[in-house]
Parts: sequence; structure tokens; C-alpha cells
Amino acid sequence: MKRPYVQTARARSVALTGERILDAALARFAAADYDEVTLDQVAVDAGVTVQTVLRRFTSKEGIVRALSERIRPQVLAQRGEAPVGDLAGAVANLVEHYELEGDLVLHLLRQELRVPAYAEVTARGRRLHADWCARVFTPWLDGLDEVERRRRTAQVVAVCDVHTWSLLRRQAGLSQRQVELALVELLTGVLP
Repeated sequence: MKRPYVQTARARSVALTGERILDAALARFAAADYDEVTLDQVAVDAGVTVQTVLRRFTSKEGIVRALSERIRPQVLAQRGEAPVGDLAGAVANLVEHYELEGDLVLHLLRQELRVPAYAEVTARGRRLHADWCARVFTPWLDGLDEVERRRRTAQVVAVCDVHTWSLLRRQAGLSQRQVELALVELLTGVLP
């Protein structure tokens, strides 16, 4: 009777250790370039040994993949709440996502050409973004001939890109609400 409890407690402890490692790694990766983050730092921040980090994730690349797997369902759930056919609602959903994750995404994008693990994450993110745009803006894109649909979809993807948010929010200094209005205005010019 005591044995199953011990195994359950141990499994819980192992899971919590893994989460601490991922939390520590995410904080490091968000604050510094990939090459500047060491497994020693991650281990110290997580309160474990480097050997524990390696046993659990095998490498920094393994940590990045595990972080991507942990974050992806959260992103899918949040972006999945965007209402189809509601321009203002979809844009509000998008901007909310960028307010939470935009700076981290831009940080990864700046490094993707030299960090293969980040390139995997950003490639998945691009596919997710393109699929999101096609789904959310379907009412405007349906019924167009193939050439126009491809062009309009590409325009929507560009307008809704994290770099556009960054230009409006970070460089122009617009408020979140003003960014939403600007994106709606841009999309109104793109959507038929």
C-alpha cells in the first residue's frame, strides 16, 4: 500500500523538477541570447545539478523543444478563442497574444538564423500564424479566385505579423487600443 504512494510522490517530484528547469530556462532564454545561456545557469536557477538538467532534457536544444511543447497548447488555446468573422474581436485576440508573447517571439526571430532550435520554433509559429489568419478571416477570403485569395491571405498574414505589432507598439509607441484600431484599419483596406 505504501509503495504506490511513494511512486506517485516521486513522479510528482520529478514533474515539478522538470517544470522548475523549464521555468528557469525560459527566464534565461527570454533575457539573453541563446549562446549566452549556459546549462550551469539554468541548473543553479532551478536548484538542481547540471547532470539533472541533462538527464531530463539532454541538451539546451532539448530544453528549447520541451519549452515549445509546453507553450504551444497555451498559444493554441489563446489564439483559438479568436472569433471567426469578427474583425475587431480577432484583432483584439491577436494583440492580446502579442502583448503577452510578442517580445519573446521577436527575441527568438532575431536569433533563428544561427540557432537551429529557435528556427524550429519560429517555423512552427509561422505555420500557426498563417493557419490562424486563414481560419479567422475565412468569411472575407471565401469565394475569391485562387490568385486573389493567395494575395489577400498573404496581405492579412503580413498585416497581422508580430513585426507589424512591434512597429506600431514598440517603435511608434501606440497604446494597445490604438494598435488594435490601426490593425483593423489596415485590414479593412485589405479585406474585400
